Amino acid sequence: MHPTERLKGIATFVAVAEAGSFTAAAQRLSLTNSAVGKAIARLEERLGSRLFERSTRRLRLTDAGHAYHQVCVRVLEDLEAAERVLTADDAVPSGRLRVDLPATFGRLRAWPALLQFAGMHPQVMPHVSFTDRFVDLEEEGVDVAVRIGGAAGDAWPAALDHRALGHEELIFCAAPSYLAAHGTPTTSAELLDHAAVLYGRADGSASPWLLRQGQGPVMRQPMHGRAVLGNAEALVGAVEAGLGVAQLATWLVARQIAEGRLVATLPQLTTQGLPLHIVWQRSRAHAPKVQALIAHLSTTLHIGA
Repeated sequence: MHPTERLKGIATFVAVAEAGSFTAAAQRLSLTNSAVGKAIARLEERLGSRLFERSTRRLRLTDAGHAYHQVCVRVLEDLEAAERVLTADDAVPSGRLRVDLPATFGRLRAWPALLQFAGMHPQVMPHVSFTDRFVDLEEEGVDVAVRIGGAAGDAWPAALDHRALGHEELIFCAAPSYLAAHGTPTTSAELLDHAAVLYGRADGSASPWLLRQGQGPVMRQPMHGRAVLGNAEALVGAVEAGLGVAQLATWLVARQIAEGRLVATLPQLTTQGLPLHIVWQRSRAHAPKVQALIAHLSTTLHIGA
């Protein structure tokens, strides 16, 4: 099948799905009911699947129709974006902008930057998700994502481009009340005798502490956790409550340390953590809204040294 054949009927299908009836879609498209019905019938025949459940009272998408609708909407958005890029008036960033952010870093650091960006570009409509799940940008129609951590095996997919924004800086910290009761560790040996508050992985295991002595390699030190928590903000709360010592990223605890609610200890054990990247689809890189967001995040989200 020629690629252009696959585009036939898509706009009509999306109009029917969003209008909820052939009649409403026909009015929106300035077509007859018969023309709309025949277009959908041809599309279903070509796909070999029913897209709608028809009854006398309502029209509903089938499961296959729901899946196809999501893809068609992205295709039409991409075509619209491509046309805007080629027009002279598209120098101003505009349109729907899909962004995915890590849950905690996104809320604490990236979202304020995005709010600033939205104020600078009133014609851009941000559609933002917050998740620690590994999001497939192409599959889910995401324009730009912020990721903590690199690609698997450091091999980025050919369809994606990325920009490094530095590395997390990991420090050990505890509440003043905990240190007053248990003492402040001054060596790594003393540190290992303290109660540990650890980050819990999805598989039920706990992340080890990363320890470096001088210029030596980083050692992964498994710890028996006083508490193991699968949420970064809950982890900070547990440390503030005096449950023990934790190794945390400076972007996560900078405010608590500045306000005296947490105390950084053993600065000589400060360790580099995961890298931070902006990631985007190469096919959308020339859209002014994408270029503008990449430039903005590049200047506002640098972390670490």
